[in-house]
Amino acid sequence: MDLSFSFIIPVYNRPHEIKELLGSLLEQTYKKPYEVVIVEDGSTLSSEEIVGEFSRQLNISYYKKANSGPGDSRNYGMRRAKGDYFIVLDSDCILPPQYLMETEKSLQEYFVHCYGGPDAAHTSFTRVQKAINYAMTSFWTTGGIRGRKDSVNKFQPRSFNMGISKEAFEKIGGYGNIHPGEDPDLTIRIWNGGYETKLIPQAFVYHKRRIDWNKFFIQVNKFGMVRPILNSWHPETAKLTYWFPTLFCLGFVVSLIALAWNIWIPLGLYGLYFVLLFLDAFYKNKSPSIAFMAIFATCVQFIGYGFGFLKSVIYVTFSKQKPEKLFPKLFFGVNDKM
Repeated sequence: MDLSFSFIIPVYNRPHEIKELLGSLLEQTYKKPYEVVIVEDGSTLSSEEIVGEFSRQLNISYYKKANSGPGDSRNYGMRRAKGDYFIVLDSDCILPPQYLMETEKSLQEYFVHCYGGPDAAHTSFTRVQKAINYAMTSFWTTGGIRGRKDSVNKFQPRSFNMGISKEAFEKIGGYGNIHPGEDPDLTIRIWNGGYETKLIPQAFVYHKRRIDWNKFFIQVNKFGMVRPILNSWHPETAKLTYWFPTLFCLGFVVSLIALAWNIWIPLGLYGLYFVLLFLDAFYKNKSPSIAFMAIFATCVQFIGYGFGFLKSVIYVTFSKQKPEKLFPKLFFGVNDKM
């Protein structure tokens, strides 16, 4: 099978990130031709000059459009791409040199119309970035909720590192206007369209996650609010594991209340869990400070996601209004219409 790849990269006010990403594309060991499609999503800080620096070394198509969100910008790029297999990346990613070679190798061995790749923390990342990366990817936090990594048709790719064939894109129709949550929604519709997905572990990216603690809380809180909406749209995908962060937070409150009756066992179990997190994070990052911050990042993640999820469950279950009315900030274009 001869695949023609097109990278689809929306960018919003991040010219320096694009420079790093394009620089990593120059380091690819893959020797066949491929295309890079940059979509400037209504930026006030243009990437045009940066893109121009790479135009002689890479086959780049550069487009400007009004701001309409990452999902619509990815659709915009895929509709104009010349390849037959699209690789969607966030602008804050850096690719290792073997990325494209590993992607093609895996697709040649077992072809699927949609794949996802993991993310890792680059050695140049800050300690906060590494701690947040741990919380977002670890099996001991919420990293396993997307499905078993070794199960074809069960892994839910994320669009910071996601591939989709031109055939699947044209049949399914691309991303919707919900954000975040546009990528699991697309994955579910890909499954319903009869296509398989899989994880390609070797096709990882270094994902910078340009966030501080406050932005991280806002992000995971939105993730929590989005999930019940997706469950209402696609009830066949609802899982008890999505309740885990909420139950974790409520259980911690109960364990503190239990101390009034001198019952220490529940709180002790939480203590053991945090020790496990520390040891695992320390083993992976070789830094006690990052390990301690990983515990804090996990708590921020569980609190933000857990209570966002609970709030959304209550609203979606008991309100007669559509999600676009209940949570307009989760839908691009809705605020402009209200």
